[in-house]
Amino acid sequence: MLDVTARTEIADDARVRANVVRLAAAQALTGANSAVIFATGSIIGATIAPDMSLATVPLSMYVLGLAVGTLPTGAISRAYGRRVAFIIGTGCGTLTGLLGSFAIMRGSFVLFCLATFLGGLYGAVAQSYRFAAADDASAAYRPKAISWVLAGGVFAGVLGPQLVQWTMDIWQPYLFAFSFLVQAAVALVAMGIVAGVDLPKPAASDLHGGRPLWQVVRQPRFIAAALCGAISYPVMNLVMTSAPLAMQLCGLSVSDSNFGIQWHIVAMYGPSFFTGALIGRFGAPLIVTAGLLMEAAAAAIGLSGITAMHFWVSLFVLGVGWNFSFIGASALVLETHLLQERNKVQAFNDFVVFGMMAIASFLSGQLLANYGWSTVNMVVFPPVLLGLAVLLFASWSRWRRARLQDMSEFPDPL
Repeated sequence: MLDVTARTEIADDARVRANVVRLAAAQALTGANSAVIFATGSIIGATIAPDMSLATVPLSMYVLGLAVGTLPTGAISRAYGRRVAFIIGTGCGTLTGLLGSFAIMRGSFVLFCLATFLGGLYGAVAQSYRFAAADDASAAYRPKAISWVLAGGVFAGVLGPQLVQWTMDIWQPYLFAFSFLVQAAVALVAMGIVAGVDLPKPAASDLHGGRPLWQVVRQPRFIAAALCGAISYPVMNLVMTSAPLAMQLCGLSVSDSNFGIQWHIVAMYGPSFFTGALIGRFGAPLIVTAGLLMEAAAAAIGLSGITAMHFWVSLFVLGVGWNFSFIGASALVLETHLLQERNKVQAFNDFVVFGMMAIASFLSGQLLANYGWSTVNMVVFPPVLLGLAVLLFASWSRWRRARLQDMSEFPDPL
């Protein structure tokens, strides 16, 4: 017969699986919203911005919203529960679509930037879906829970760019205005889905328990996890946000860029169906390494030519590389904290990741406008090498500590 602990884990995993289904659906709809922004943001920016070098600022404002929203998301989740944070996030997503559509019709660059910033706040809340899916899951199921939620992004990769394709010309001459109105409706549907997620409000002991944050984040394994996340996501975003405008500057059509972004997003989330199993078999550090190497390979492909096929293949490989490196880094974060520390540690991790991503996003417009597409790709290599070096050091440090503690009476629980 199963012991009490085993029966509890099975029951928890059954509830987690039900949450995973809802969170994967919410991830799909949220991803569709962000896909609309990334497929159109730099093009709209180039049309209504006062200067061409500011074309990618709306996308940078989205990423800034991601960074700014991470810590409040963690605080709200700790105080009121994750579900409340999720509902607030989808409300921001609805405002994104309504304000974005209005800004396009008014030709207001400032209002459009505000709309994409709200979209970033929505995205910041959605980033916690992956961690919420692992709440109360058994150790064996956690990587799978994370990857299955992110797998919902496959649908986003199809839906988002297609929403743009189907709706961009409906309100002529206001290109993409109707696309953002549809985005608002999609966010409302997502609100209904996350309202049903079974995530109880944290116990009072969880609000003050655990180690101080500084003690957790100084661990070599956390540093490696946060840094690899802070490299993989910004590197991917740097190339992705520049690609639609770069394709337009190279004489390619909006349909070409939509196709490239669509398959990039599919590549970002498609491997999630098996990434968790790969992490379980080979370990998170090896999967992160493979992902970072693929991001470097994508940059090499981008440097090799400027045809539509070069852009498409580069974006596809970039997406797969992001999937491996980001999910692997997220799984590493889960290995560094205790249950009662999860909200503050996870929020701090996302703040680091998206803070770096915001900086990279603001730089992308300047890099593309002043130095060209080749420079955007060349910038990828140094941070990837740094991430690989830090990951190797953390793995060596853990191996060395394990050897010192081998057969010890009090092994390190983390």
